[in-house]
Parts: sequence; C-alpha cells; structure tokens
Amino acid sequence: MHNRSDQFTKSLLRDGLSLVSTAETEVEVLAATQKIDVYSVPDPTRESDRAGMGLLGELSAEPSLFEPFQGTPGLRQVRQCLRKQLTWHHELERRARSATRSVAPDEDADTPPQPAVAFPALVVISPGRPETVLDAYRCEPVQAGVYHAVPGLVMRVVVLAELPRTRATLLLRLLGSGRRFREAVADLAALRRDAWEKSVAVPLLLHFGLDQQEPTADEEDEVSAEIRAWFEEYKQQLRNEGRDEGRNEGRAEEAARAVLTALRVRGIAVPDAARERILAEKDPETLERWHERAIVAASLAEVLDELS
Repeated sequence: MHNRSDQFTKSLLRDGLSLVSTAETEVEVLAATQKIDVYSVPDPTRESDRAGMGLLGELSAEPSLFEPFQGTPGLRQVRQCLRKQLTWHHELERRARSATRSVAPDEDADTPPQPAVAFPALVVISPGRPETVLDAYRCEPVQAGVYHAVPGLVMRVVVLAELPRTRATLLLRLLGSGRRFREAVADLAALRRDAWEKSVAVPLLLHFGLDQQEPTADEEDEVSAEIRAWFEEYKQQLRNEGRDEGRNEGRAEEAARAVLTALRVRGIAVPDAARERILAEKDPETLERWHERAIVAASLAEVLDELS
C-alpha cells in the first residue's frame, strides 16, 4: 500500500503540474545517487491557467523540486532534500555551460561565460507539522499550512494537516491519508464533472485502486459511504460511456460500409486509400452525405469531399 500511495502521490503532482509546466518524476541527480520525486518548470504561456490552480499553481510559479512525504519528515530527511536541491542546481549550471559552448564556442575566451540559471525552489510536503524542521530553518507562515524558510534558503514547507478545506488546496489535500484524504475525495466528488481537478485526479485514484481503500472500524463514517457511492456511480458512468462509444462506432462502421456498397452497385472502383478513408470516418453527418452522393454518383470524386 505504501508504494502504491507513493506512486499515486508522485503521479498526481506530475499530472497536475503538467497542466501548466513541464513536469517529470524521479529525475536523476547525476552527481549523486538520488532522485527528485517531481521536478517542475513553469510554462510561461500558461500563466492564466496556473492562476486558476490554487495553491499548487502558486507553488509551481518557479522551477521547483517537489518532495512529498508519507510521514512527517525530520531534519535528516529534509537535509537530504536540500542536498538534492543544491546538486541539481549545480547540474543545471553544468548543462547550461555545455549548451552555451556548443552553440557559440569562444576559443579566445579565458573563462567561458556563466549562463544565468534560476535556483530551483524546494517544496517539502508533509502530512503533519515538522516542528524540528520549521524551527531549524526559521520557517515563517505565509498562509495557512504554508511556510517559507529563512531568506536565502529557497524552501517551502506545506503541512497538509493545516491546509484549509477549500478548492484551492484540494489537489494537495488528496496527498493526505485517513479522514483528510476521504474529505478531499468527497470535495472532489462535489465538483462539476468537467472540473480540471477531476480530469487529473480521478483516473489516478482508479488506476492505483485508492477508491477501494477500506477505513478501519473507528474511521467508518458518512464520508466513507459517500465516497464509495460516488466511485461506484462514476465507474458506472464510464461503463455506460464505453457502451455508448461502442454503439456509436458500430453505427459508424455500418454507415461506412453502406457507402462502399452504394459505390460498388454504381460500378465505381474504390482504391485502398479511399476505402480506408471511408471506413475511418466516424462523423454520422459526413457518412450520410457520402451515402446520398454515392447512390447517384458517376465517380468517386463526386462522393468524397477531398476529391471534389
């Protein structure tokens, strides 16, 4: 379960951040045997989208290493993340220097130009309040559940237990566990069907089987019942949509074959490329138009729009 939850956490962060960034998981830090859980670089063309993503959008406004923990981290674990942050910045500088030399080599220069590389932020996501970490790095609250470390240390600490129950924090609250996770799923279920949070989170919840988590006896409550009912309803909708899609594809194939039959009756030869084009068409109005033309056509060009 731990590994499944860990993979869900990384996948949810990656897919959410990918809406407004270039995001990837388990990024290797070549100078050390470490991996960044999720690394995100903001896409400047998606600033308006990022503004609508709540807290996750705020945290991804600059290149950032996201390091979520299943348990509340201590100093040793956060120091390992800081080591990754420093090592990764060094690697980014090395890559930038290599790229500069390959694009514009300057053999006369004694010292190659040092390209400016933004220092990536470190975002530590903790289920509980990491007191020793907050004290050691003089972290100050900037909003409920979010702390910034002492100036000069580009580190943010997100405490899931302290995040307000709002839509702005929803995707991050889904990284929690127990009742906090179930409340986040209930909030997710209450959103409109086309909400961006659902498009990101629901496929991952189903893929990792987190819809099947059973609370212990003392955790059983009305929230759990609501969640199970919503997941069952959602999966039923998916099955219905799948059946509808299958029926629509069957109708499209039947209509396409009717077009081919009409052409054959008219004695019109249909090359393989045109046959594939007709069979690949799924729009019922297009297929109906082709069928009406094929009944009276004297050539294939009179039927297919692209040959007219």
